[in-house]
Amino acid sequence: GAGVSRPGVVAAKCGAEVPLSHREELPQCLRNCRRSCLMNGLPHVPVIGLTWGRVSPELLSLPPVDIILGSDVFFDPKDFEDILTTVYFLLEKNPRAQFWTTYQVRSADWSIEALLCKWKLKNIHVPLHSFSADKEHLAGSPLPGRHTIEMMIISLARSDGT
Repeated sequence: GAGVSRPGVVAAKCGAEVPLSHREELPQCLRNCRRSCLMNGLPHVPVIGLTWGRVSPELLSLPPVDIILGSDVFFDPKDFEDILTTVYFLLEKNPRAQFWTTYQVRSADWSIEALLCKWKLKNIHVPLHSFSADKEHLAGSPLPGRHTIEMMIISLARSDGT
C-alpha cells in the first residue's frame, strides 16, 4: 500500500533497500510509485504489484525484510484482516521483522485489536511525542491537529501471547 510512496522514498533516500508495493489491480497507482521514484532519483527501487490478503508469485518472491512500512493503510475496515493476513505471512517468513504503521482513529468501532489476537500478533504503541510528532500542523499538515493518530509496531507474538 505505498500510495504516493513517500515513506518508502524517504527510506530509500536514507539508504534502505526498499521495494514499494501497491495493489496490483491499480496500475495507475503503480505508475505513480514509479514516477515518484524517478522524480526522487531512485530509478533502481522496484515497484511491485501486491494486493493485501492475496498470495501471489510477487509476494512469495519478496526478499527478506526487516521492516514493513505502512502509512495509513488501516483506512477501510473491510481491508483490515487482509492487511494483517499479509503482514502475518511476511512476519512468519521473517520472524525478526516488524510492521511499522500509523493509524488515524476514525471510529471507535474500527479496531484491529481482535484481529491482532486472531493472527497471533502483538502491538506496541509508539507515543507521537517521543519523536516530536504530536504538534498541531506538523510539516504544514493539519494532522495530527484534533485527530487521534497512533503509531504502532506490530510483530509476531510469542507462544505465551506477549
